[in-house]
Amino acid sequence: MRTLLLLIPVALAACTPGSGVSRNQPYGVDPRGEAVDGLMVGHRLMEAKQPELALKAYLRAAGEQGITTDVLSAIGSANLALGRLGQAEQILRRAVEQDNSSVPALNNLGVVLMERGNFGEARIYFQQAFALDSGQTDSIRENLKLAIARSESAVYDPSQEEEGGFRLVRQEKGKYVLLTQL
Repeated sequence: MRTLLLLIPVALAACTPGSGVSRNQPYGVDPRGEAVDGLMVGHRLMEAKQPELALKAYLRAAGEQGITTDVLSAIGSANLALGRLGQAEQILRRAVEQDNSSVPALNNLGVVLMERGNFGEARIYFQQAFALDSGQTDSIRENLKLAIARSESAVYDPSQEEEGGFRLVRQEKGKYVLLTQL
């Protein structure tokens, strides 16, 4: 009983305002310590396949560093990983507007456009990223090859036209009519 009475004042002294511990502070956090860069934390979380947590880290980085091209590109890539293509496209377009020489932003915007079926536009962004990167990154090279293949296969091929489709018939000099076979 006596030891209990001796411990109570010691425990109360540890909780006094001058001790540096706040009731609202998370356990194990040093208030005088320096925070780790939100972008670095987000990149590590993306590598660990945790895009939702990475997005939160990137948003924290935006609050600390401001809305830079790197932050926008990172937020866009996290949204892409989460399948939020519309948001990713909007944010990555904004990143490219800020800095049209940002290779990650150009590449990631190309990826979003490929996912949305805009192969021709994706090809343009991949070509820009490839040129700025001097062809050193394998993933950008592969993305460009895929975009070229898909954009060329999306071109109209009359041999693929179904039988009984449309026909262009010349009626008179300089006049054509589009007919269907029923």
